[in-house]
Amino acid sequence: MIISQTLRRAAQQHPNGTATIYKNRKQSWREFEGRVARLAAGLLSLGIERGTRIAILSLNSDRYLEYFYAVPWAGAALNPVNIRLAPPEIAFTLNDSGSSILFVDDTFSAMLPKLRPLLDSVEHVVFMGDGELPEGCVSYEALIDASKPIQDLSKGGKELAGLFYTGGTTGRSKGVMLSHDNLVFNALNVVPEMSYGPDTIYMHAGPMFHLADMASTLAVTLAGGTHGIVPRFEVGDVLGFIEREKVTHTLLVPTMINLLASSGKIKDFDVNSVKRMLYGASPMPEAVLISAMEQMPHALFAQGYGQTEASPIITALAPEFHVPGGDKLRSAGRAALGVEVAILDKNDVELPRGEVGEICARGGNVMLGYWGMEQASAETLRNGWLHTGDLGYMDEDGFVFIVDRSKDMIISGGENIFSVEVEGAIYSHPAVQECAVVGIPHDEWGETVHAIVVLCEGHTLKEDELLVHCRERIAGYKLPRSVEFRSEPLPISGAGKILKNELRAPHWRQKERGVN
Repeated sequence: MIISQTLRRAAQQHPNGTATIYKNRKQSWREFEGRVARLAAGLLSLGIERGTRIAILSLNSDRYLEYFYAVPWAGAALNPVNIRLAPPEIAFTLNDSGSSILFVDDTFSAMLPKLRPLLDSVEHVVFMGDGELPEGCVSYEALIDASKPIQDLSKGGKELAGLFYTGGTTGRSKGVMLSHDNLVFNALNVVPEMSYGPDTIYMHAGPMFHLADMASTLAVTLAGGTHGIVPRFEVGDVLGFIEREKVTHTLLVPTMINLLASSGKIKDFDVNSVKRMLYGASPMPEAVLISAMEQMPHALFAQGYGQTEASPIITALAPEFHVPGGDKLRSAGRAALGVEVAILDKNDVELPRGEVGEICARGGNVMLGYWGMEQASAETLRNGWLHTGDLGYMDEDGFVFIVDRSKDMIISGGENIFSVEVEGAIYSHPAVQECAVVGIPHDEWGETVHAIVVLCEGHTLKEDELLVHCRERIAGYKLPRSVEFRSEPLPISGAGKILKNELRAPHWRQKERGVN
Protein backbone atom coordinates (compact mmCIF):
# COMPACT_ATOMS: atom_id res chain seq x y z
CA MET A 1 0.00 0.00 0.00
CA ILE A 2 1.21 3.50 -0.84
CA ILE A 3 -0.16 6.77 0.58
CA SER A 4 -0.03 8.47 -2.82
CA GLN A 5 -2.36 5.83 -4.27
CA THR A 6 -5.22 7.49 -2.41
CA LEU A 7 -4.43 10.85 -4.02
CA ARG A 8 -3.87 9.48 -7.51
CA ARG A 9 -7.20 7.65 -7.31
CA ALA A 10 -9.02 10.85 -6.36
CA ALA A 11 -7.33 12.83 -9.14
CA GLN A 12 -8.01 10.09 -11.67
CA GLN A 13 -11.68 9.57 -10.85
CA HIS A 14 -12.68 13.07 -9.69
CA PRO A 15 -10.21 15.47 -11.37
CA ASN A 16 -12.58 18.42 -11.24
CA GLY A 17 -14.06 17.57 -7.85
CA THR A 18 -13.31 19.95 -5.00
CA ALA A 19 -10.32 18.70 -3.00
CA THR A 20 -9.97 21.42 -0.37
CA ILE A 21 -11.90 24.36 1.05
CA TYR A 22 -9.95 26.73 3.27
CA LYS A 23 -10.98 30.32 3.94
CA ASN A 24 -11.35 31.88 0.48
CA ARG A 25 -9.31 29.19 -1.31
CA LYS A 26 -10.64 26.15 -3.18
CA GLN A 27 -8.84 23.71 -5.45
CA SER A 28 -9.73 20.65 -7.48
CA TRP A 29 -8.13 17.23 -7.09
CA ARG A 30 -6.19 17.77 -10.33
CA GLU A 31 -4.81 21.06 -8.99
CA PHE A 32 -4.07 19.54 -5.60
CA GLU A 33 -2.11 16.65 -7.11
CA GLY A 34 -0.07 19.08 -9.22
CA ARG A 35 0.88 21.21 -6.23
CA VAL A 36 1.82 18.11 -4.23
CA ALA A 37 4.10 16.83 -7.03
CA ARG A 38 5.81 20.24 -7.29
CA LEU A 39 6.17 20.62 -3.51
CA ALA A 40 7.80 17.19 -3.40
CA ALA A 41 10.27 18.35 -6.06
CA GLY A 42 10.96 21.47 -4.02
CA LEU A 43 11.80 19.33 -1.00
CA LEU A 44 14.30 17.36 -3.09
CA SER A 45 15.92 20.64 -4.15
CA LEU A 46 16.60 21.29 -0.44
CA GLY A 47 18.74 18.18 -0.32
CA ILE A 48 16.50 15.62 1.39
CA GLU A 49 17.11 11.90 0.98
CA ARG A 50 14.89 8.84 1.28
CA GLY A 51 13.58 8.55 4.82
CA THR A 52 14.45 12.13 5.80
CA ARG A 53 12.13 13.33 8.56
CA ILE A 54 10.26 16.53 7.72
CA ALA A 55 8.32 18.25 10.51
CA ILE A 56 5.43 20.69 10.57
CA LEU A 57 4.28 23.09 13.28
CA SER A 58 1.10 24.73 12.08
CA LEU A 59 -2.59 25.28 12.56
CA ASN A 60 -4.93 23.45 10.18
CA SER A 61 -4.84 24.59 6.55
CA ASP A 62 -4.98 23.37 2.96
CA ARG A 63 -1.20 23.62 2.87
CA TYR A 64 -1.02 21.26 5.84
CA LEU A 65 -2.83 18.67 3.73
CA GLU A 66 -0.43 19.30 0.83
CA TYR A 67 2.50 18.71 3.21
CA PHE A 68 0.91 15.47 4.33
CA TYR A 69 1.02 14.13 0.76
CA ALA A 70 4.13 15.83 -0.58
CA VAL A 71 6.51 14.46 2.05
CA PRO A 72 5.89 10.76 1.32
CA TRP A 73 5.64 11.63 -2.41
CA ALA A 74 9.28 12.74 -2.08
CA GLY A 75 10.21 9.50 -0.30
CA ALA A 76 10.55 11.23 3.08
CA ALA A 77 8.78 10.74 6.42
CA LEU A 78 6.25 12.98 8.18
CA ASN A 79 6.65 14.44 11.66
CA PRO A 80 3.53 16.45 12.61
CA VAL A 81 4.30 18.37 15.82
CA ASN A 82 1.87 18.91 18.68
CA ILE A 83 0.97 22.62 18.51
CA ARG A 84 0.40 22.93 22.27
CA LEU A 85 3.97 22.07 23.23
CA ALA A 86 6.43 24.60 24.65
CA PRO A 87 9.63 25.40 22.67
CA PRO A 88 11.82 22.96 24.68
CA GLU A 89 9.27 20.17 24.11
CA ILE A 90 9.04 20.97 20.41
CA ALA A 91 12.84 20.96 20.21
CA PHE A 92 12.92 17.50 21.80
CA THR A 93 10.53 16.18 19.14
CA LEU A 94 12.58 17.68 16.31
CA ASN A 95 15.96 16.65 17.72
CA ASP A 96 14.86 13.15 18.72
CA SER A 97 13.47 12.52 15.23
CA GLY A 98 16.44 14.14 13.52
CA SER A 99 14.10 16.24 11.40
CA SER A 100 16.02 18.28 8.82
CA ILE A 101 13.18 20.50 7.55
CA LEU A 102 10.50 22.31 9.54
CA PHE A 103 7.33 23.82 8.07
CA VAL A 104 5.77 26.69 10.06
CA ASP A 105 2.78 28.98 9.51
CA ASP A 106 2.08 32.56 10.55
CA THR A 107 1.13 31.55 14.09
CA PHE A 108 4.26 29.56 14.89
CA SER A 109 6.85 31.52 12.93
CA ALA A 110 6.82 33.90 15.90
CA MET A 111 8.28 31.07 17.99
CA LEU A 112 11.35 30.67 15.77
CA PRO A 113 13.69 33.04 17.70
CA LYS A 114 13.22 30.94 20.85
CA LEU A 115 13.17 27.63 19.01
CA ARG A 116 16.11 27.88 16.62
CA PRO A 117 18.89 27.93 19.28
CA LEU A 118 17.51 24.65 20.67
CA LEU A 119 17.58 22.73 17.38
CA ASP A 120 20.30 20.26 16.39
CA SER A 121 19.20 18.83 13.05
CA VAL A 122 16.90 21.33 11.29
CA GLU A 123 18.64 22.80 8.24
CA HIS A 124 15.74 24.58 6.54
CA VAL A 125 12.58 26.26 7.77
CA VAL A 126 9.79 26.53 5.19
CA PHE A 127 7.30 29.33 5.82
CA MET A 128 3.80 28.25 4.74
CA GLY A 129 1.90 31.27 6.03
CA ASP A 130 0.31 34.18 4.18
CA GLY A 131 2.22 36.95 5.94
CA GLU A 132 5.68 38.42 5.37
CA LEU A 133 8.47 35.88 4.90
CA PRO A 134 10.46 35.62 8.16
CA GLU A 135 14.21 36.07 7.99
CA GLY A 136 16.12 32.90 7.17
CA CYS A 137 13.06 31.00 5.94
CA VAL A 138 12.21 29.42 2.59
CA SER A 139 8.95 30.53 0.97
CA TYR A 140 6.44 27.67 0.59
CA GLU A 141 4.81 29.13 -2.50
CA ALA A 142 8.15 30.06 -4.06
CA LEU A 143 9.32 26.49 -3.53
CA ILE A 144 6.29 25.21 -5.47
CA ASP A 145 6.52 27.87 -8.20
CA ALA A 146 10.19 27.11 -8.86
CA SER A 147 9.68 23.35 -9.17
CA LYS A 148 8.44 21.02 -11.88
CA PRO A 149 6.23 18.09 -10.85
CA ILE A 150 7.97 14.77 -10.21
CA GLN A 151 6.79 11.18 -10.18
CA ASP A 152 5.95 9.71 -6.78
CA LEU A 153 9.09 8.30 -5.10
CA SER A 154 7.34 6.36 -2.33
CA LYS A 155 8.10 2.68 -2.05
CA GLY A 156 5.14 2.19 0.26
CA GLY A 157 4.55 -1.02 2.15
CA LYS A 158 6.53 -1.20 5.38
CA GLU A 159 8.52 1.92 4.48
CA LEU A 160 8.33 4.50 7.28
CA ALA A 161 5.61 7.01 6.42
CA GLY A 162 5.87 9.13 9.53
CA LEU A 163 6.73 9.62 13.18
CA PHE A 164 3.73 10.56 15.31
CA TYR A 165 4.76 11.55 18.81
CA THR A 166 2.52 10.57 21.67
CA GLY A 167 1.35 13.43 23.85
CA GLY A 168 3.98 12.93 26.51
CA THR A 169 1.32 13.41 29.20
CA THR A 170 2.92 10.61 31.21
CA GLY A 171 6.69 10.46 30.98
CA ARG A 172 8.84 10.75 27.87
CA SER A 173 7.08 11.46 24.58
CA LYS A 174 7.58 8.56 22.17
CA GLY A 175 7.79 8.68 18.38
CA VAL A 176 5.34 6.14 16.98
CA MET A 177 6.63 4.74 13.68
CA LEU A 178 3.79 4.20 11.22
CA SER A 179 4.26 2.73 7.76
CA HIS A 180 2.40 3.32 4.51
CA ASP A 181 0.70 -0.04 5.09
CA ASN A 182 -0.44 1.06 8.56
CA LEU A 183 -2.01 4.34 7.44
CA VAL A 184 -3.65 3.08 4.25
CA PHE A 185 -4.97 -0.01 6.08
CA ASN A 186 -6.61 2.34 8.56
CA ALA A 187 -8.11 4.42 5.73
CA LEU A 188 -9.66 1.31 4.19
CA ASN A 189 -11.27 0.66 7.58
CA VAL A 190 -12.63 4.17 8.02
CA VAL A 191 -14.27 4.55 4.58
CA PRO A 192 -17.06 2.00 5.24
CA GLU A 193 -17.40 2.89 8.92
CA MET A 194 -18.05 6.54 8.06
CA SER A 195 -19.78 5.98 4.70
CA TYR A 196 -17.40 8.33 2.88
CA GLY A 197 -18.00 8.96 -0.81
CA PRO A 198 -17.45 11.56 -3.55
CA ASP A 199 -20.23 13.72 -2.08
CA THR A 200 -18.56 13.85 1.35
CA ILE A 201 -17.57 17.25 2.70
CA TYR A 202 -15.42 16.44 5.72
CA MET A 203 -14.55 19.21 8.19
CA HIS A 204 -11.11 19.15 9.79
CA ALA A 205 -11.84 20.88 13.11
CA GLY A 206 -9.64 18.79 15.38
CA PRO A 207 -5.89 19.42 15.06
CA MET A 208 -4.50 17.90 11.88
CA PHE A 209 -1.29 16.83 13.61
CA HIS A 210 -3.21 14.25 15.62
CA LEU A 211 -4.17 10.77 14.47
CA ALA A 212 -7.74 11.28 15.73
CA ASP A 213 -8.37 13.70 12.85
CA MET A 214 -5.87 12.02 10.57
CA ALA A 215 -7.93 8.83 10.80
CA SER A 216 -10.12 10.38 8.12
CA THR A 217 -7.50 12.26 6.11
CA LEU A 218 -6.51 9.43 3.80
CA ALA A 219 -10.02 7.95 3.90
CA VAL A 220 -11.71 11.09 2.56
CA THR A 221 -9.12 11.35 -0.21
CA LEU A 222 -9.52 7.66 -1.03
CA ALA A 223 -13.26 8.24 -1.47
CA GLY A 224 -12.73 11.36 -3.59
CA GLY A 225 -14.53 13.58 -1.09
CA THR A 226 -13.77 17.15 -0.06
CA HIS A 227 -11.55 18.34 2.78
CA GLY A 228 -13.11 21.37 4.47
CA ILE A 229 -10.62 22.93 6.87
CA VAL A 230 -10.94 25.36 9.78
CA PRO A 231 -7.69 26.60 11.41
CA ARG A 232 -8.71 25.50 14.90
CA PHE A 233 -11.76 24.59 16.93
CA GLU A 234 -13.91 27.55 17.94
CA VAL A 235 -17.61 26.93 18.55
CA GLY A 236 -18.89 29.83 16.40
CA ASP A 237 -16.37 29.21 13.60
CA VAL A 238 -17.15 25.50 13.43
CA LEU A 239 -20.92 25.98 13.39
CA GLY A 240 -20.61 28.75 10.80
CA PHE A 241 -18.41 26.57 8.58
CA ILE A 242 -20.89 23.69 8.79
CA GLU A 243 -23.74 25.98 7.75
CA ARG A 244 -21.82 27.76 4.99
CA GLU A 245 -20.12 24.77 3.35
CA LYS A 246 -22.84 22.18 4.04
CA VAL A 247 -20.46 19.86 5.90
CA THR A 248 -21.57 16.22 5.82
CA HIS A 249 -18.99 14.53 8.05
CA THR A 250 -16.59 15.50 10.81
CA LEU A 251 -14.69 14.20 13.80
CA LEU A 252 -14.69 15.94 17.16
CA VAL A 253 -13.13 14.81 20.42
CA PRO A 254 -15.44 14.66 23.46
CA THR A 255 -14.25 17.99 24.89
CA MET A 256 -15.21 19.69 21.62
CA ILE A 257 -18.63 18.02 21.51
CA ASN A 258 -19.12 19.08 25.13
CA LEU A 259 -18.33 22.69 24.23
CA LEU A 260 -20.78 22.57 21.31
CA ALA A 261 -23.55 20.89 23.28
CA SER A 262 -23.25 23.23 26.27
CA SER A 263 -22.82 26.43 24.22
CA GLY A 264 -26.51 26.91 23.47
CA LYS A 265 -25.48 28.00 19.95
CA ILE A 266 -26.29 24.93 17.85
CA LYS A 267 -29.89 26.08 17.42
CA ASP A 268 -28.65 29.34 15.85
CA PHE A 269 -27.08 27.55 12.86
CA ASP A 270 -28.30 25.19 10.17
CA VAL A 271 -26.37 22.00 10.91
CA ASN A 272 -28.78 19.61 9.22
CA SER A 273 -26.25 18.80 6.48
CA VAL A 274 -24.16 16.76 8.93
CA LYS A 275 -24.75 13.06 8.25
CA ARG A 276 -22.04 11.52 10.41
CA MET A 277 -20.37 12.77 13.57
CA LEU A 278 -17.38 10.63 14.55
CA TYR A 279 -15.98 11.05 18.04
CA GLY A 280 -13.04 9.51 19.82
CA ALA A 281 -9.58 10.10 21.40
CA SER A 282 -10.92 10.05 24.98
CA PRO A 283 -13.96 8.72 26.90
CA MET A 284 -17.29 10.34 26.07
CA PRO A 285 -19.59 11.02 29.05
CA GLU A 286 -22.98 9.54 28.19
CA ALA A 287 -24.85 12.67 29.29
CA VAL A 288 -22.80 14.83 26.91
CA LEU A 289 -23.34 12.40 24.04
CA ILE A 290 -27.11 12.27 24.52
CA SER A 291 -27.31 16.08 24.72
CA ALA A 292 -25.40 16.43 21.44
CA MET A 293 -27.56 13.79 19.75
CA GLU A 294 -30.72 15.61 20.84
CA GLN A 295 -29.44 18.95 19.50
CA MET A 296 -28.27 17.46 16.17
CA PRO A 297 -31.03 14.95 15.40
CA HIS A 298 -30.14 14.66 11.70
CA ALA A 299 -26.57 13.51 12.42
CA LEU A 300 -25.69 9.86 12.92
CA PHE A 301 -23.10 9.58 15.68
CA ALA A 302 -20.32 6.98 15.51
CA GLN A 303 -17.42 6.26 17.82
CA GLY A 304 -13.88 5.28 16.97
CA TYR A 305 -11.64 3.93 19.72
CA GLY A 306 -7.91 3.51 19.25
CA GLN A 307 -4.54 5.10 19.78
CA THR A 308 -1.62 6.45 17.79
CA GLU A 309 0.12 3.07 17.93
CA ALA A 310 -2.82 1.58 15.99
CA SER A 311 -2.94 4.20 13.20
CA PRO A 312 -5.36 4.76 15.16
CA ILE A 313 -8.67 2.78 14.88
CA ILE A 314 -9.09 -0.39 16.96
CA THR A 315 -12.85 -0.60 17.49
CA ALA A 316 -15.89 1.23 16.14
CA LEU A 317 -19.41 1.76 17.46
CA ALA A 318 -21.81 2.22 14.55
CA PRO A 319 -24.73 4.69 14.57
CA GLU A 320 -27.35 1.97 15.03
CA PHE A 321 -26.03 1.34 18.53
CA HIS A 322 -26.31 5.00 19.55
CA VAL A 323 -29.64 4.55 21.28
CA PRO A 324 -30.18 6.45 24.55
CA GLY A 325 -30.50 3.86 27.29
CA GLY A 326 -29.26 1.10 24.98
CA ASP A 327 -26.96 -1.50 26.49
CA LYS A 328 -24.25 -0.89 23.87
CA LEU A 329 -24.14 2.93 24.04
CA ARG A 330 -21.49 2.93 26.75
CA SER A 331 -19.27 0.58 24.78
CA ALA A 332 -16.46 1.45 22.39
CA GLY A 333 -17.93 -0.86 19.79
CA ARG A 334 -16.49 -3.96 18.16
CA ALA A 335 -13.19 -4.68 16.46
CA ALA A 336 -12.72 -2.74 13.23
CA LEU A 337 -12.39 -4.63 9.95
CA GLY A 338 -9.14 -6.58 9.86
CA VAL A 339 -8.34 -5.86 13.50
CA GLU A 340 -8.34 -8.53 16.22
CA VAL A 341 -9.10 -7.43 19.78
CA ALA A 342 -8.72 -9.40 23.01
CA ILE A 343 -8.89 -8.70 26.74
CA LEU A 344 -5.73 -10.12 28.28
CA ASP A 345 -4.50 -10.62 31.84
CA LYS A 346 -1.02 -9.70 33.08
CA ASN A 347 0.33 -12.94 31.55
CA ASP A 348 -1.26 -12.17 28.17
CA VAL A 349 -3.87 -14.89 28.60
CA GLU A 350 -7.30 -14.03 27.24
CA LEU A 351 -9.88 -13.46 29.97
CA PRO A 352 -13.47 -14.74 29.99
CA ARG A 353 -16.14 -12.39 28.70
CA GLY A 354 -17.10 -9.77 31.27
CA GLU A 355 -13.79 -9.80 33.16
CA VAL A 356 -11.67 -6.63 33.24
CA GLY A 357 -8.18 -6.77 31.78
CA GLU A 358 -5.97 -4.90 29.33
CA ILE A 359 -7.39 -4.18 25.88
CA CYS A 360 -4.97 -5.55 23.29
CA ALA A 361 -5.05 -5.59 19.49
CA ARG A 362 -3.23 -6.89 16.44
CA GLY A 363 -3.58 -6.32 12.71
CA GLY A 364 -2.18 -4.40 9.76
CA ASN A 365 -2.79 -1.11 11.56
CA VAL A 366 -0.32 -1.78 14.41
CA MET A 367 2.83 0.35 14.45
CA LEU A 368 6.34 -0.68 13.49
CA GLY A 369 7.51 0.36 16.96
CA TYR A 370 8.80 3.41 18.83
CA TRP A 371 11.56 5.48 17.26
CA GLY A 372 14.88 4.65 18.93
CA MET A 373 13.20 2.84 21.84
CA GLU A 374 13.65 -0.90 21.32
CA GLN A 375 12.84 -1.91 24.90
CA ALA A 376 9.63 0.15 25.02
CA SER A 377 8.65 -1.24 21.60
CA ALA A 378 9.20 -4.82 22.73
CA GLU A 379 7.20 -4.28 25.90
CA THR A 380 4.25 -2.64 24.12
CA LEU A 381 4.24 -5.22 21.30
CA ARG A 382 5.05 -8.29 23.40
CA ASN A 383 3.72 -11.66 22.32
CA GLY A 384 2.46 -10.20 19.05
CA TRP A 385 -0.15 -7.94 20.66
CA LEU A 386 -0.36 -4.17 20.92
CA HIS A 387 -0.88 -3.48 24.63
CA THR A 388 -2.97 -0.32 24.81
CA GLY A 389 -2.69 0.41 28.54
CA ASP A 390 -6.49 0.68 28.64
CA LEU A 391 -8.56 -1.47 30.95
CA GLY A 392 -11.85 -2.92 29.80
CA TYR A 393 -13.97 -5.99 29.22
CA MET A 394 -15.75 -7.61 26.30
CA ASP A 395 -19.37 -8.77 26.34
CA GLU A 396 -20.80 -11.87 24.71
CA ASP A 397 -21.44 -9.96 21.46
CA GLY A 398 -17.84 -8.79 21.11
CA PHE A 399 -18.46 -5.21 22.24
CA VAL A 400 -15.58 -3.67 24.19
CA PHE A 401 -16.34 -1.60 27.27
CA ILE A 402 -13.53 0.67 28.45
CA VAL A 403 -13.41 1.19 32.20
CA ASP A 404 -10.30 3.37 32.45
CA ARG A 405 -6.71 3.99 31.53
CA SER A 406 -4.60 1.75 33.75
CA LYS A 407 -2.74 4.80 35.04
CA ASP A 408 -6.02 6.59 35.89
CA MET A 409 -7.52 3.77 37.92
CA ILE A 410 -7.80 4.73 41.60
CA ILE A 411 -7.14 2.10 44.28
CA SER A 412 -8.76 3.17 47.54
CA GLY A 413 -8.91 0.81 50.50
CA GLY A 414 -8.19 -2.11 48.20
CA GLU A 415 -11.09 -1.28 45.88
CA ASN A 416 -10.54 -0.48 42.18
CA ILE A 417 -12.35 2.73 41.25
CA PHE A 418 -12.52 3.75 37.62
CA SER A 419 -12.33 7.51 37.13
CA VAL A 420 -14.39 7.37 33.92
CA GLU A 421 -17.36 5.93 35.79
CA VAL A 422 -17.25 8.65 38.46
CA GLU A 423 -16.88 11.34 35.80
CA GLY A 424 -19.94 9.98 34.02
CA ALA A 425 -22.01 10.46 37.18
CA ILE A 426 -20.72 14.01 37.66
CA TYR A 427 -21.25 15.00 34.02
CA SER A 428 -24.89 13.95 34.27
CA HIS A 429 -25.56 16.95 36.55
CA PRO A 430 -26.92 19.81 34.41
CA ALA A 431 -24.74 22.42 36.15
CA VAL A 432 -21.46 20.71 35.20
CA GLN A 433 -19.50 21.99 32.21
CA GLU A 434 -16.29 19.97 32.68
CA CYS A 435 -14.88 17.55 35.20
CA ALA A 436 -11.92 15.30 35.86
CA VAL A 437 -11.51 12.69 38.58
CA VAL A 438 -8.07 11.77 39.92
CA GLY A 439 -6.66 9.81 42.82
CA ILE A 440 -4.88 11.75 45.55
CA PRO A 441 -2.81 10.31 48.43
CA HIS A 442 -4.44 9.36 51.72
CA ASP A 443 -2.61 7.94 54.74
CA GLU A 444 -5.30 5.42 55.65
CA TRP A 445 -6.87 4.46 52.33
CA GLY A 446 -3.84 4.83 50.05
CA GLU A 447 -5.75 7.01 47.61
CA THR A 448 -9.07 8.80 47.65
CA VAL A 449 -11.26 10.10 44.85
CA HIS A 450 -10.83 13.81 44.12
CA ALA A 451 -13.05 15.64 41.59
CA ILE A 452 -12.17 18.88 39.80
CA VAL A 453 -15.29 20.53 38.43
CA VAL A 454 -16.01 23.51 36.17
CA LEU A 455 -19.61 24.72 36.23
CA CYS A 456 -21.66 26.02 33.33
CA GLU A 457 -21.87 29.79 33.14
CA GLY A 458 -24.57 31.15 35.42
CA HIS A 459 -24.90 27.96 37.49
CA THR A 460 -24.07 27.31 41.13
CA LEU A 461 -23.53 23.99 42.86
CA LYS A 462 -22.34 22.95 46.30
CA GLU A 463 -20.23 19.92 47.05
CA ASP A 464 -22.93 18.19 49.12
CA GLU A 465 -25.49 18.73 46.32
CA LEU A 466 -23.16 17.12 43.80
CA LEU A 467 -22.52 14.16 46.08
CA VAL A 468 -26.25 13.59 46.59
CA HIS A 469 -26.63 13.57 42.80
CA CYS A 470 -23.78 11.10 42.36
CA ARG A 471 -24.92 8.80 45.19
CA GLU A 472 -28.01 7.97 43.14
CA ARG A 473 -25.83 6.78 40.28
CA ILE A 474 -22.72 5.09 41.69
CA ALA A 475 -21.80 3.10 44.79
CA GLY A 476 -20.85 4.96 47.94
CA TYR A 477 -17.21 3.86 47.93
CA LYS A 478 -16.79 5.44 44.47
CA LEU A 479 -18.01 8.88 45.55
CA PRO A 480 -15.53 11.79 45.55
CA ARG A 481 -14.13 12.42 49.01
CA SER A 482 -13.23 15.96 47.95
CA VAL A 483 -14.46 18.33 45.26
CA GLU A 484 -12.58 21.30 43.85
CA PHE A 485 -14.55 23.88 41.88
CA ARG A 486 -12.67 25.91 39.28
CA SER A 487 -13.73 28.87 37.19
CA GLU A 488 -11.22 28.38 34.37
CA PRO A 489 -11.30 25.53 31.80
CA LEU A 490 -9.35 22.40 32.64
CA PRO A 491 -5.96 21.99 30.94
CA ILE A 492 -6.08 19.99 27.72
CA SER A 493 -3.59 18.45 25.33
CA GLY A 494 -3.32 19.39 21.67
CA ALA A 495 -5.75 16.58 20.90
CA GLY A 496 -8.32 17.89 23.36
CA LYS A 497 -7.69 15.37 26.13
CA ILE A 498 -7.88 16.66 29.71
CA LEU A 499 -4.37 16.56 31.19
CA LYS A 500 -4.99 14.60 34.36
CA ASN A 501 -1.28 14.44 35.12
CA GLU A 502 -1.26 18.23 35.60
CA LEU A 503 -4.32 18.06 37.84
CA ARG A 504 -2.86 15.18 39.83
CA ALA A 505 0.68 16.57 40.20
CA PRO A 506 0.16 19.14 43.03
CA HIS A 507 -1.23 16.45 45.32
CA TRP A 508 1.73 14.10 44.82
CA ARG A 509 4.67 16.50 45.03
CA GLN A 510 5.64 15.33 48.52
CA LYS A 511 5.51 11.67 47.51
CA GLU A 512 8.40 9.67 46.10
CA ARG A 513 6.16 7.91 43.58
CA GLY A 514 2.78 8.36 41.96
CA VAL A 515 1.01 5.63 43.91
CA ASN A 516 0.39 5.42 47.65
